[in-house]
Amino acid sequence: MKDGFYQLIVGVLDLFLWGGKLVGEENLPRRGPAVFIANHLDATGPIAAACSIPLRVHPWVIADMMDKDLAPVWLQADFVERQLHFKPPVSRWLARAICSISVPLFYSLGCIPVYIHDYERMRETLETSMNVLRDEKFLLVFPEDYRLPKDPVTKMQPFQHSFTRLGERYFAEIGERLKFYPVTIHSTGYLVVGKPVVFNPLNPVGVERRRLKDLMEDTIIAMYIQLEGGNVSGVLTVERK
Repeated sequence: MKDGFYQLIVGVLDLFLWGGKLVGEENLPRRGPAVFIANHLDATGPIAAACSIPLRVHPWVIADMMDKDLAPVWLQADFVERQLHFKPPVSRWLARAICSISVPLFYSLGCIPVYIHDYERMRETLETSMNVLRDEKFLLVFPEDYRLPKDPVTKMQPFQHSFTRLGERYFAEIGERLKFYPVTIHSTGYLVVGKPVVFNPLNPVGVERRRLKDLMEDTIIAMYIQLEGGNVSGVLTVERK
């Protein structure tokens, strides 16, 4: 998809489904590559991130949501019934109708299918992501583990560390330290971009994976809690280790 058409689609989504405010624009990278790490906020997060971040991003999307046969089942339970509160058989019909549009749209937008619980196929996800980074473009990752319970305050689930392997692979191949940007999306209509955290190749692999995962998660949660208290001006002052 051409960048102009991408911006058109994003503009329509922003007009009808988001319309929020970007905070921390000064922290955005001037050039790629980079990886944005964000909380999901149910169906709102991916739309909000695409609309608010003024860069062409390539989101990670759960592979089932990009499969024309599996996507309706997932969408019916996770979105149409849980969030829109429709019941069968209407929920099933609506899920199929949405997926007839969403699945081809995901591919045309350059989304990347993620096989989080399939180690072998996760290699495909990482390799496709590396192609994006080699082209000096931007990835958007939502690392919450959907199988785990949500925090009652932030509505977030604990993060997985699969995304941290991108830092390892990028340094091993390119010899440069990849930047990861924390992004907090709040239901009040704010999206906050924090300052980047840089991959550290001097740390042992396990230590660095844990550091990046914890730092992204803790920073995003802290910014969310600040927004929850109405503190918009102070959300970028989160202390980093």
